Amino acid sequence: MVDQQPRDTLDLKRCPIRTLRLYTGPLDCLLQGLVMTARIDLRSDTVTQPTQAMRRTMADAEVGDDVMGEDHSVNRLEAISAERCGMEGAVFVPSGTQGNLAAMMAHCGRGEEVILGHDAHTYINEGGGIAVLGGVQPQVLEMDARGQMDLEAVVAAIKPDDPHHAVTRLLAQENTHHGAVVSREYLADAAALARRHGLGHHLDGARVFNASVAENIEVGEILRYFDSVSFCLSKGLGAPVGSVVCGPRELMKRVRRWRKVLGGGMRQAGILAAAGIHALEHHVARLADDHARARAMAEALENLDGLSVRYTGTNMLFVTPPRERVAAIVEALADEGVTVKAAPTLRLVTHLDVPDEAVAVVRRGFERGLAAGAA
Repeated sequence: MVDQQPRDTLDLKRCPIRTLRLYTGPLDCLLQGLVMTARIDLRSDTVTQPTQAMRRTMADAEVGDDVMGEDHSVNRLEAISAERCGMEGAVFVPSGTQGNLAAMMAHCGRGEEVILGHDAHTYINEGGGIAVLGGVQPQVLEMDARGQMDLEAVVAAIKPDDPHHAVTRLLAQENTHHGAVVSREYLADAAALARRHGLGHHLDGARVFNASVAENIEVGEILRYFDSVSFCLSKGLGAPVGSVVCGPRELMKRVRRWRKVLGGGMRQAGILAAAGIHALEHHVARLADDHARARAMAEALENLDGLSVRYTGTNMLFVTPPRERVAAIVEALADEGVTVKAAPTLRLVTHLDVPDEAVAVVRRGFERGLAAGAA
């Protein structure tokens, strides 16, 4: 069963406040006159709000002390995740950044090295943690818009056994990459390369379920090429918090130790794990709806003069307007109730809180912004 928030009613718990007005009638002590207008937030799929069904599941969660291994809901989430991913074990962590970091520290010792792409999230957007906290050297290679590194360059980057060099231990990938699904043929070749050279193979799979839905395959068909993966529950899957790291049982023991060292040990975490279970059971197949809305949005915008529109295949599109029109477009979208992050290229991300009606609203905002910028 797919969870969907009713779109024809206003849910005060889930709707961000846009306007606040004090009501002075006899019920003001109870209501305070909240007048609210729904917004469409396209900055990221991390902004999703838990559905009412997910909230009920969280409220009813069976909990214990997870650091002691006694939280039934966390244990169940980890078992479900490992089975889904086709791996032996799993560890629930507070964030994707911590999941990737703990996994890389489990694969690599201090002074060792991971090969990863120059535009990888683990390199650009995770605070340099692999170097700062893990003592692991990133060996960065160019990656293309499809999320692929040249495999001959990967081989050339593997260090010889020489005390002058860091020891190359790990090859790290990302799928999806800016919404693009990475070719399984490439992943198979990369996995074979890693095996030949004795490297671990880790996936930053924050949105790997988007990739599996886009390819209409089980997620395990992608993850069979990897030794470990970290996937996010709190992006398109709609949970409020958390990621899961999956991999071989012995590696997961090391991940669990590093989670503790990194401050990620949680106690009665079952309330959060219950949201993750609900997401895996109810919110995976519906990712196809997000992909369809992103595609429709791209098609609605691509014939507007002055816009360069790139749809990457899942729940993201990238829109580049004339530079002098960016501010006007962002303002016009805001007036229509649409939130985007101002940048020369606007990234629009669909998710479970973006309704079908958003396509027309977004087009109208771009039309108004382009017209205002031309005035």
